[in-house]
Amino acid sequence: MTQFQDLGLLPELQTALADKNYVEATAIQTQAIPVVLSGKDLMASAQTGTGKTAAFVLPILQRLKASGATRAANRTQVLIITPTRELAAQIYENVLAYSKYLDIRAAVVFGGVNINPQMKTLRGGVDILVATPGRLLDLVGQNAVKLDQVSIFVLDEADRMLDMGFIPDVKRIQGKLPARRHNLMFSATFSDPIRKLAKTMLTDPVEIDVAPRNTTAQNIQQVVHPVDKKSKTQLLIHLIRSEGWRQVLVFSRTKHGANKLVKELLKAGIQSDAIHGNKSQGARTRALSGFKDGLIDILVATDIAARGIDIAALPRVVNFDLPNVPEDYVHRIGRTARAGSSGAAVSLVAADEFKQLRDIERLILKPIERVEVEGFEPDHQVPESGSIPSRPRSNSRQGRPARQGGRNQSSQARSGRSKGAGNSVGNSAGNSAGNSNRRSDQSSGNQVNGNVKSPPPKRSSPNRTRSFSPSGRGRPAVNGNR
Repeated sequence: MTQFQDLGLLPELQTALADKNYVEATAIQTQAIPVVLSGKDLMASAQTGTGKTAAFVLPILQRLKASGATRAANRTQVLIITPTRELAAQIYENVLAYSKYLDIRAAVVFGGVNINPQMKTLRGGVDILVATPGRLLDLVGQNAVKLDQVSIFVLDEADRMLDMGFIPDVKRIQGKLPARRHNLMFSATFSDPIRKLAKTMLTDPVEIDVAPRNTTAQNIQQVVHPVDKKSKTQLLIHLIRSEGWRQVLVFSRTKHGANKLVKELLKAGIQSDAIHGNKSQGARTRALSGFKDGLIDILVATDIAARGIDIAALPRVVNFDLPNVPEDYVHRIGRTARAGSSGAAVSLVAADEFKQLRDIERLILKPIERVEVEGFEPDHQVPESGSIPSRPRSNSRQGRPARQGGRNQSSQARSGRSKGAGNSVGNSAGNSAGNSNRRSDQSSGNQVNGNVKSPPPKRSSPNRTRSFSPSGRGRPAVNGNR
């Protein structure tokens, strides 16, 4: 492993890193920092949680000190654009932490809060400005900030910018920047549309890709708990209590679902809160702070709001609902196991989420272990996903779902639980909402129900089935009766 002291960073930066007990650089930091220091344009892709922020903030701070440029009123030398308020706040906090021994003035601006204090901060000029697209364009329109002296332009989370419909705003911002500037583009993944945007933004860039597209970190233990939709909340409560979970990030597909889940968790005596686009910025900040400080055990979030959550040792992520877009699964579970630590990703999957599960497994090119929790075995089984195509390689092999007791039942009923064939299982297919409201810097998703089909009739059998506890240790249950 490469250490930060080997990357040619200033003593002031190394001291700031030592204060945070950072010694070894990640792969993206090792490769990106020298490129940024050299002044070359950069297009970098890495898994979520691998230290992309430090990979550009550290060398930018070093270049700012070396330039000796003076601040000008209502102007900034470095502009960092990011899609969400939480992510903007996170980057700003990192800038402050890494620059504590340097004479650097930074600011962050985003929507959902009073614009006047932001305008006042910008009057004296700043060295680094972190912003969301909507609020930045508001400030530019009111002449509160001018972008004609920007020498370094950073576009972070470019893939999410595209998903949220911010690319037109990004292009408007680009049009206000000097033609000669240093450009950096960072993203968890690079789709073809993002690569097309990069061609209009970057000049002869160095491209860094430290991980294959749409892969999950190997130090994340992934598991699926099949469960009926009506029992999801009670299963989550059971897991929290029986496993003693603390500081868990739970993903809900919708804002309404997040609020409803928090209400049930609070009723069960579990300290929890929600974070999503309908919450005021003050409420979101308080919820996130309480979660980081350990005052809140469970934070329920939607995909967009969670993009700015950066907790070094977040032990567990739970998918209460599977995302409609399979790539979002990679981003979700990337909140845990950050910077080389280990973590767990638990998904509560109902039968009508089979399509989403199948798409996720095909995206990550491997099956996810399925474990039924004793007392929460589903009446409607989640079908097997079938064969998973292998990533091309010299010794490729076809993946298959891991075998677990009490779960291989897509074509055959569980023992002792005979029911009529009239029960239906709905297959749901998802649509993500296209563009988001620029002013609020948020977006939301919609779900569309698909076809309904009946499962095979269940038949009795004298055989025993085996169900499993959350820890994976099972004991037999006779004929499925409990």
